[in-house]
Amino acid sequence: MTSFCPTPPSQGLSIAGRLARLACALGVAALLAACQADEIGYGYGPKDQRPVSPKTIEQMQKLDMKLSSPVLMRIFKEENKFEVWKMNASGRYALLKSYDICRWSGNLGPKVKEGDRQAPEGFYPITPGLMNPKSDWYLAFNTGFPNAYDRANGRSGTALMVHGSCSSRGCYAMTDPQIQEIYALAREAFRGGQKAFQLQAFPFHLDGKNMAKHWNDPNMPFWKMLKPGYDTFEMTHLEPKVDVCGRQYVFNANPAQPLDTVAACPADLGQPKELVASLQTRAKADYAEAEVLFAKLEQDRKAEEDKRIQVALAAEKRKADEEKAKADAEAARIEAERNPNAIARLLGAQPNPDAGITVGPVIVPPTGAPVPIADPRGPQIHAVALAEPVEQERSGAISRLFSFVTGDEKKEAPPAPTIPMLAAAPSALPTPPATPIPAPTPALPAEAASTAPMPPLPGRATPAGGTQLGPQPATPQVACAAPGAVVPAGTPPCPSFTAAPAVDPVTTAKDKSILDRIGSWF
Repeated sequence: MTSFCPTPPSQGLSIAGRLARLACALGVAALLAACQADEIGYGYGPKDQRPVSPKTIEQMQKLDMKLSSPVLMRIFKEENKFEVWKMNASGRYALLKSYDICRWSGNLGPKVKEGDRQAPEGFYPITPGLMNPKSDWYLAFNTGFPNAYDRANGRSGTALMVHGSCSSRGCYAMTDPQIQEIYALAREAFRGGQKAFQLQAFPFHLDGKNMAKHWNDPNMPFWKMLKPGYDTFEMTHLEPKVDVCGRQYVFNANPAQPLDTVAACPADLGQPKELVASLQTRAKADYAEAEVLFAKLEQDRKAEEDKRIQVALAAEKRKADEEKAKADAEAARIEAERNPNAIARLLGAQPNPDAGITVGPVIVPPTGAPVPIADPRGPQIHAVALAEPVEQERSGAISRLFSFVTGDEKKEAPPAPTIPMLAAAPSALPTPPATPIPAPTPALPAEAASTAPMPPLPGRATPAGGTQLGPQPATPQVACAAPGAVVPAGTPPCPSFTAAPAVDPVTTAKDKSILDRIGSWF
């Protein structure tokens, strides 16, 4: 019988496995701790007690600074910078780090009253008592607003701080890691013996270039008042001594008597003369530069404003033109709907009866005979002229119808001679002479009759002064008044002028045949 006995685990492998598991757990724990530290800030332990980061300490070593040396902090709103300066071995301040401000509220200019949401501007001493390790915004220190200057000018406001959490209502808000390091640097300076560090809050770097951009700002007098303190630190890298008298900031004063913040400043503030002269020279140069740059900026601003106005006017004109074009198109569409032929002529679908016609006194028909566009004599005269031949033709037909009864058939009259109907201007027409009426002449050839000149229209001017219709005889002669002709007053009628209408031989033969058949009935 075969028995099964499991092999017992090796004792050496069990110890090695447990050690590996322990090392792994420690590594994971260290990694989690590191991640947690990076997430909430620098270092470990309570926030207000965490050390300065090794990287910043390394930077201080390069700049010959001690961890416990004094600090000075500056704020520039427009540049959005928070600077930490630290005193080096030479006893002067040097820039250690510059942070981007996460958020600040309000506009450029000082805080005036509670609730204006303005972040303060000026010089504020920060003491250990203003540090707030238990801030609701991670860590914070109070700016000390209102300071002596603010109180002297009646300005109000509370709890204006530099804090974390990147949220601001009148404060300067940093990120949590930033305020963590700023807080640690201030704490170490206090531990080194600094009683208070100076916080300088400016709207921007107070040089000529930046001041030119805001030369007309109503806060410019206030900023000019801050400029000696700004220039003192820029020139010396030493903390300016700040006092208030006569509701004004004064810098580097060493008065014999304590200054009153409200009363007027004494004539002699005890300021170093050389420093005052240097500050005045620097300020004068910056102001001169600011004035020149401001004039140029104003010129550029006006040019840009004019350009915007021109662009706006051009846009308005273009819009007006477009609206007018739309209105014209709509009017054309309405007109086309009212008169479809107009658009048809426009598109060439129908000939334009008016095309090519020049308004003038005469329209020349294809026959070549000139006729007036409109006979000023009116339609009646044409009716009279047309009535007589019809009546003559009718009477001739009746006479021929009954001629076979009465035996009084008349012979067809020969074609009436055509007498030229000449007319002359009333002024040129002489009194009709008592001359015998010319005997009928043989009929003129058809061509001559067709080209016979038409009588002039009454009231028309003679060729000498006005319009003449068609070719006219060279010398108008007075004959007699033919039927239908317009002649001057006093022209005698032509008694024997009436000529029988020309008889068509074919028509006459046909009529005679008809009459013969009618006569055979009887």
